[in-house]
Amino acid sequence: MPHDFLPRPEPVQSIGDALFLDFDGTLAPLVQRPGDTILAISVRRALIRLRRLLAGRIAIVSGRSVAVIDRMVAIDGLPVAGIHGLERRSANGIMTRVKASDGIAAARIAFGALVTRLPQLLLEDKGPSLALHYRMAPDLAPIAREAAEAAADRHGLSLLTGKMVVEVHEPGPDKGAAVRAYMAEPPFEGARPIYVGDDATDESAFEAVAALGGFGVLVGLPRSTAAQFRLADAQDVEAWLSAADMANAA
Repeated sequence: MPHDFLPRPEPVQSIGDALFLDFDGTLAPLVQRPGDTILAISVRRALIRLRRLLAGRIAIVSGRSVAVIDRMVAIDGLPVAGIHGLERRSANGIMTRVKASDGIAAARIAFGALVTRLPQLLLEDKGPSLALHYRMAPDLAPIAREAAEAAADRHGLSLLTGKMVVEVHEPGPDKGAAVRAYMAEPPFEGARPIYVGDDATDESAFEAVAALGGFGVLVGLPRSTAAQFRLADAQDVEAWLSAADMANAA
């Protein structure tokens, strides 16, 4: 439903809460080139503190691959779901992945040709998923979307649209499914789930945490969403994460 105003969430509670965080636009600001994204040291320190505070009940659920999140966050053994749920590392280190098909291989060739012709577009190759970013050229959005829709229809792939990006990927779990899988496992099982994210691709996770007795936190401008709370931007997310230390120490 549309929300013109969503309240600010209370800080995470050390007893009983589990925290799931998107990455781009949530923990780190969006930038034109995904490869230029940097996680602030202060945010990484906040994640380390929260991991201890929540007894390990924290995970990142991102459109990026697990390998990329590991490189940028650099916290050993942190539970991470990548590629919108197509790969997931549990708290005990078990990795599950959806494999890339011949359809993705064919789409990769088509997208590569398009990016060669229109270098303002950026192709992010995640294996079982391919993302076309048009942040540097918003006017190319119709071309990127048309190419992605054609690839999805032709090869039986799923289609995702986000902020200045369109993506085709193998059919499989979404972010909501990743959250539900975590919540069925230790140490998350039985906790109240909280999910923080900024994009349309996070809506399945907002819906999942609400169904499990928790709540979603939208990052960014108000829009139609299943989240119940809102934070302004990545900087505001950092402030909210840091507030959990003080609230639980009081």
